[in-house]
Amino acid sequence: MLTLGRRRMHGLTLGAHAPALAKRAGQRKSLPRRNVTTSASPPAGKKQGVRASVALSATLLAVGGASYVAYENYQPFRHTVLAVVRCSRVAEAAVLGVLDYKLTFAKTYPSAEASQEATSQCHTRSARRVLKALLANGGIFIKLGQHMASLIVLPEEWRGTMRPLQDQCEPTPFEDIQKLIVTDIGKPLDELFVEFDREPVGVASLAQVHMARLRENGQEVAVKLQHPHLDEFCNIDMEMVDVSLGWIKRLFPEFEFTWLAGEMRENLPKEMDFQHEANNALRAENNFKNVRTSLYIPQVIDARKRVLIMEFIRGGRVDDLEYLADHNIDRNKVSLELARIFAQMVHIHGWFHADPHPGNLLIRPAAPDSRSPYNFDIVLLDHGLYFDLDDDLRVNYSKFWLSLIAPASAKTNADRRKYAKLVGNISDELYPVFEAAITGRVHLESDSASGDTDPDVGVKRGKSLTDLNKQTEEEIEAIRNAVVQREGLLLDVFDVLRRVPRRVLMVLKLNDLTRSLDHALATTHSSIRVFLVTAKYCTRAVWEDNRKRLVRDFYQTGFFTFVGDYLKTWWCYEMSYRPIIMLETWMDFQAEMVKLKAWMRGLMFVGGFSGAHKAAAGLA
Repeated sequence: MLTLGRRRMHGLTLGAHAPALAKRAGQRKSLPRRNVTTSASPPAGKKQGVRASVALSATLLAVGGASYVAYENYQPFRHTVLAVVRCSRVAEAAVLGVLDYKLTFAKTYPSAEASQEATSQCHTRSARRVLKALLANGGIFIKLGQHMASLIVLPEEWRGTMRPLQDQCEPTPFEDIQKLIVTDIGKPLDELFVEFDREPVGVASLAQVHMARLRENGQEVAVKLQHPHLDEFCNIDMEMVDVSLGWIKRLFPEFEFTWLAGEMRENLPKEMDFQHEANNALRAENNFKNVRTSLYIPQVIDARKRVLIMEFIRGGRVDDLEYLADHNIDRNKVSLELARIFAQMVHIHGWFHADPHPGNLLIRPAAPDSRSPYNFDIVLLDHGLYFDLDDDLRVNYSKFWLSLIAPASAKTNADRRKYAKLVGNISDELYPVFEAAITGRVHLESDSASGDTDPDVGVKRGKSLTDLNKQTEEEIEAIRNAVVQREGLLLDVFDVLRRVPRRVLMVLKLNDLTRSLDHALATTHSSIRVFLVTAKYCTRAVWEDNRKRLVRDFYQTGFFTFVGDYLKTWWCYEMSYRPIIMLETWMDFQAEMVKLKAWMRGLMFVGGFSGAHKAAAGLA
């Protein structure tokens, strides 16, 4: 027992001193070893590592497989994943952009030109980051970018970068289109149409349009189909836009764009309901029922929530000078008729098309049954989004325009600021930015400190819109540089966007469309000619409002007071309206003289009557 115990103790002692003994053993001469076959097992640590690796791989595989199954089959999980990914893209682009702006504006530059160049590059970098995120997200994010491209108070670098979004929308595969038609109409495609073009003639962010021919009567139609995936992702995308812009506001309060999210949340459901669009088209047609106009709205044949079948119209873009020349259509008249159509909507009806761009406008030779006073029809497409103006806003906006037309005086300048507050919630400090957004020109009034030159832009100002000469490239560049170069002015632009009611922003969009089309059509009349069209409708709107007020107050004021006030109001209307007519007539005569000179130049130097026709049409 004692010996055994000692052996055990010796074994324990040997184990404790094993490293020292091994060292000594290494110094001894090696002894001959017997050939013994052993089966060595791996160390315990290595076994545990292998088991842990296998367990981790199995866990990752299981989690990945479960995640894939959940993503494909469980909608809330899929939405959560997409929300995180999409939100992170937008947030990254926005935060990097804001930091870029802050760093750019914090630096000092050796010259004004260097500062301008640095800020312009910052605009472009930030816009490209946002564009990349919007393209990656797709869906309504494309619509968000298109809306940014139309905001005339944003720097041109932003608008120009976002403009390609109009043409970068992916079409829905034809197989999904077939399923959509069966789901929404209840019949397969070949039972409805004898012909159906598989390739869309147009693709937008929310829908695409195919040309087809009805089986019932052989009529050629346009079939507008909503992208099927929008139903699933619309709500989640709107939430992500809301969250992303909300975080930007918290981190950088001066860069606030939360109003964009509110606008999308309010308007997208309307744009995605094609039955609502059909009702808008019918109402717009009825509004112009008793007006002699070149406006034409395609007839709706059938309308479902995601499918709209309407009359197919063949025509050209309104700014296609070659198309106009081929059909002997006067480009000056096209520009003025567009201004009349939209002025009628805004100032008389108080209900207007809120998504105007050249892609939504076609022109064609007047149809045999046309009500157009000219030899052409203007076709207005895409009636998904309209805005209304209540009577107070509509009349006050008209009065604001009339104050811009009126010659400068202390009263006129006070009226301009007064109606800017009523219409756009604009303070005196922000007034110049708001006025420039409406007119596209340097703000008008001068003061004793700056004289007749705008201190921000360095361009001579007029006393009223009718006092302005044709806008020069110098003025356009100066306005752009002022927004690009000064941080304070850029923040003023953001402040205007935040304050102005969305309906007024959409009116600014209409103003910008008429001005840009007037420029694109290379019209020969003065650039303020379209302003005179607006002034005529503003004068009429104020007169009709005054007349209604007088009639409403008839029983309170009495007959004689009513007659006196009515005649006084009518005389003021005539004194405002007739001079505008006379000025229009003079400007139209001047425009015809410019075209005649171009015709003569083309006849002599371009090449006969063909050259004269091209020169008069703005093509030579």
